[in-house]
Amino acid sequence: MCIGNKKHSQPLFFFVGLTRGKSVLQVVLGGVFGYDRHTFIRSGIMSNFTNNHPKRPPFHRIGVMGRAGKSSIVETLNELIVLLKSRHLSVIIDTETAAIEGMMIDFDRIDGVQLKIVPRQKMGEHCDLVIVVGGDGSMLQAASVLAGTDVPVLGINRGRLGFLADVNPDELTEKVGQVLDGRYWLVERFLLKFQIVQNHEDGTPSTQVIHEDVALNDIVLHAGKSVHTIDFKLTINQHDVYRQHADGLIVATPTGSTAYALSAGGPIIHPTLDAICLVPMHPHTLSSRPLVVPGSSQIAINIHKDNRTQPMVGADGKASAPLDNAQTLLIAKHDKTLLLLHPESYSFYEACRTKLKWNVYSEEFSLDK
Repeated sequence: MCIGNKKHSQPLFFFVGLTRGKSVLQVVLGGVFGYDRHTFIRSGIMSNFTNNHPKRPPFHRIGVMGRAGKSSIVETLNELIVLLKSRHLSVIIDTETAAIEGMMIDFDRIDGVQLKIVPRQKMGEHCDLVIVVGGDGSMLQAASVLAGTDVPVLGINRGRLGFLADVNPDELTEKVGQVLDGRYWLVERFLLKFQIVQNHEDGTPSTQVIHEDVALNDIVLHAGKSVHTIDFKLTINQHDVYRQHADGLIVATPTGSTAYALSAGGPIIHPTLDAICLVPMHPHTLSSRPLVVPGSSQIAINIHKDNRTQPMVGADGKASAPLDNAQTLLIAKHDKTLLLLHPESYSFYEACRTKLKWNVYSEEFSLDK
């Protein structure tokens, strides 16, 4: 076949016959380079992530956390503890998890070596890996404790969706076993911080901090119990963006883009991207759309003096703090990060496909079947 003056030994459509029942990637890996898919996964070439951290030495001190007061997770917690003990690993349980009714803990055998119970806020000091049993809410609680500690977190999902807790209970032995054998991805997720600061008389923000918090998923400006919209102004890097009447504004990390922000019509952002998403909640305009900005952005929100409701600000669904028109809400990337650990078979796109019911009417990708 000739194109211009260049000769090609095979037609450009030679892949058509080769790829029946296979993806082009499978053909290229197997037929051209002599690799299979699993070889590429093990080597890291097909990693889902661009910010992989190096593998750690074998984990020996395993923390176990569950949602306090949630008795439905007891069976999974006990199964996990049995697995860890069978591998002769040190098991560290936080006091809130240990108090859950039904936990199989022999308090007479707590020796501080093979079995230890510590306050939840101290888990990062005693563990080299923490396994959380629960839903994404439990993972968010763990994030508030472990952010910045350099201790990775693995989630076993006993919640509804489980974008953060991605190991299913029926896969516990297999997937946790893989992780303990060193077969995993270790990735970094950034957090957001917010401060509510008092303004100077001229309306500029001062250094007087009224309230502050951090979030793995999102920081939300909302109207609390009021049915009125909020009248607010958004500024990014000292540039005016808009004045808006809306039920609120969701400021989300890539991790949080599949949470509340998604429900409000925001985009799904791959978790490795350095970006922040701003999603208006029911804006009183037809032209307002979600906005994706660089992760380095400095965000400021001010309430207009004519606002008729009491705005509130919350992080990751925790208790909210009031924001008035004599204050400024400042939001930026936090200097601490959270290390999330995924089994080596984890795929972000598969998680989206299964949890958000993509391909719900078809089990096949091939279009010729």
